[in-house]
Amino acid sequence: MSNRDYANRKPARKSRATGGRRKTAKPAPKRFPFLLFLITAGLLGGFGYFLWSINNSASDAEPTLVEPVSKPKVTKKDPNALPPKPKEEWTYQQELENKQVEVDIPENTAPTRPYQMQCGSFRKQSQADEMKAMIAFQGLEAQVRRVEGNSGVWYKVVLGPYDRKRVAEKQRHILQRGGLNGCQIWFWEG
Repeated sequence: MSNRDYANRKPARKSRATGGRRKTAKPAPKRFPFLLFLITAGLLGGFGYFLWSINNSASDAEPTLVEPVSKPKVTKKDPNALPPKPKEEWTYQQELENKQVEVDIPENTAPTRPYQMQCGSFRKQSQADEMKAMIAFQGLEAQVRRVEGNSGVWYKVVLGPYDRKRVAEKQRHILQRGGLNGCQIWFWEG
């Protein structure tokens, strides 16, 4: 028995309708030059009609006469002479020279409300201390506050107080670069 290679073997083509004979495909008729000729002739005809219509519309229009604009006559005195210097019509400089402006500056009687940033709230103090350590690795100082609420004891990790919100936002960006994304900035509640 001989070894046969079934993996690389091409399947046999059997055609029952034709009896096994192959038909050769005939090349498609070339219609492209005829179609190209029709498109070119149409474009040339349209362009010729456009030129003819422009020519007819130009010959039908009546010519209009345009009168030249006359320039005012200038008497020549001295070609190097300059026109007279215009007078200043501004009077605000003299009016404001001796004027005094009164400005009322209200005293800032409202107390400034400092801001605080809270980065976490945990049930266990050990978790809050871990968050405080992660903040310390970023170079910032945080406090852990024990708060008793309606649902039990919470340990909040807060930074601040800050006099301006911009400083708090700057430190929040430092924490975000370190991977701490949950920090919120609020008004200080006391």
